[in-house]
Amino acid sequence: MIDDDIRERAEALLTAAREAGVMVVTCESCTGGLISGSLTAIAGSSDVVEGGFVTYSNSAKIRLGVPESLIEAHGAVSEEVARAMAEAARDRSGAAPNLVSVSVTGVAGPGGGSAEKPVGLVHFAAAAAGATVHRECRFGDIGRDSVRKTSVLEALNLLDGLIAPE
Repeated sequence: MIDDDIRERAEALLTAAREAGVMVVTCESCTGGLISGSLTAIAGSSDVVEGGFVTYSNSAKIRLGVPESLIEAHGAVSEEVARAMAEAARDRSGAAPNLVSVSVTGVAGPGGGSAEKPVGLVHFAAAAAGATVHRECRFGDIGRDSVRKTSVLEALNLLDGLIAPE
């Protein structure tokens, strides 16, 4: 059900998380659950995957715990909101010391972009105890499916960097 490259990346992340004793939670907007889906497609992932949130709408983000004022000030597709999503998902999942979260919010297209926030702009954040990291990617207008797939891989890479820094 998932591409080989995503499966390989997800398996590697699950192995790294097991070795580090880490649990993972996801918070997804433009990927709509594909990150958690890629992880849970692997048998035995329940020892690493805590859960996930799909916060596609602004109201869902707010219910999770993202301040409405951040969305109003910066828009849903922003560094500030990506960070708040990752932190809120981690908090709502118990914020155990070994819990890490990843969030993604972006413009997958084909519409919805603007000069300031074009199609293919995606913000990622990952949160662990005492640290939240952010990454912005501008994939371009490569098609909705490609933006989403590339975002899944990027999110898994970002998580891996937080779990097993080089």
